[in-house]
Amino acid sequence: IFIDEIDAVGRHRGAGLGGGHDEREQTLNQLLVEMDGFETNEGVILIAATNRPDVLDPALLRPGRFDRQVVVGRPDVRGREAILKVHHTSKVPLADDVELKVIARATPGFTGADLANLVNEASLLAARSNKKTVDMVDFENAKDKVLMGTERRSLVISEKEKKTTAYHEAGHTLVALLLPGTDPIHKVTIIPRGRALGVTQQLPMDEQHTYPRSYLYNQLAILMGGRTAEELFLGQITTGAGNDIERATDLARKMVCEWGMSEKMGPLTYGTKEEQVFLGKDFSMQKNFSDQTAKLIDQEVKALVMGGYNKAKELLNTHRDGLEKLAQTLLERETLTADEIRDIVFGKKDSDKKEDQQEPLSAPSKMANEKDDPPSDKGKRGDEESEGLGGVGPYPDPHPA
Repeated sequence: IFIDEIDAVGRHRGAGLGGGHDEREQTLNQLLVEMDGFETNEGVILIAATNRPDVLDPALLRPGRFDRQVVVGRPDVRGREAILKVHHTSKVPLADDVELKVIARATPGFTGADLANLVNEASLLAARSNKKTVDMVDFENAKDKVLMGTERRSLVISEKEKKTTAYHEAGHTLVALLLPGTDPIHKVTIIPRGRALGVTQQLPMDEQHTYPRSYLYNQLAILMGGRTAEELFLGQITTGAGNDIERATDLARKMVCEWGMSEKMGPLTYGTKEEQVFLGKDFSMQKNFSDQTAKLIDQEVKALVMGGYNKAKELLNTHRDGLEKLAQTLLERETLTADEIRDIVFGKKDSDKKEDQQEPLSAPSKMANEKDDPPSDKGKRGDEESEGLGGVGPYPDPHPA
């Protein structure tokens, strides 16, 4: 017997606060009785699946009912490649230039369903172009559609808004390019996609489950890069940075209250999750600190966000020419790849790129040396991936699962 989404009937039972037992709890009680093991049911194997194990009733999970719990995580690189082989061999003829390893490396965080959708979208794009096989360009365009949304070229945008978007995205891109230890830039576009007027796409090079404090500091600077560019180069600030500011504030608060990354507040957790079982648990945060501590937390959150803002401002002031070139080129071409971005900012020939990418960040005054801070092969691998597919969205999620 297989029960899918067992949290629909197996959710944690309440303490009668909702006015007594409801139908769901009666269903759970009967299920527990049938699974208690007092009566032998030979030949019956019960398997259930859920993506919310945290809300299940403890009595349901004890040995004797469900003896084993198997965690099925997102596939790694080898898993994604194997999944892609399954989908393409049975359904989709591929062109000779398609490398499944490149696609697998460029889709970290994708589930099996995401990969199936990617192959399907690439097939549709190839069919619209009357192709008999699906090539790498189709996969690239399909990945952009899945991650960033469908292009909205019909959206009417004034020249002023287009210019603002170009400088905003150029600010994100340049800060991400200059800071060490960040995920390499893969692509930047000012073509409206989904609900966004522009997107800066970074490519995580490896599966990452924990993040150092330096990485999160850099993420704050990258998030503030767009607003800073608007302020420095256009003399105004717009509502376009609203989501960036929200994400930066949320990240800074987690650094202080959950991950103990504030030197002033120390390695402590501030606020405990108040579990509301009728509303799915983890519904609210319960305050367990004084008003004075709350003020200190607010000060630390502000200090972290402003630190990212000041870092972005310093970098963009130092490299004004690079940002101007990047923004103007974006206005002309609308979409830039990683190699094109490096050529514009650093003015290097192809033969010089590999050597430069292996140099760590040195002084902020030397633009040519300010690249990602790779261990030996970081820049090289970023280039290899960006030649095929790359990037998982505007910014990688800095919050460990």
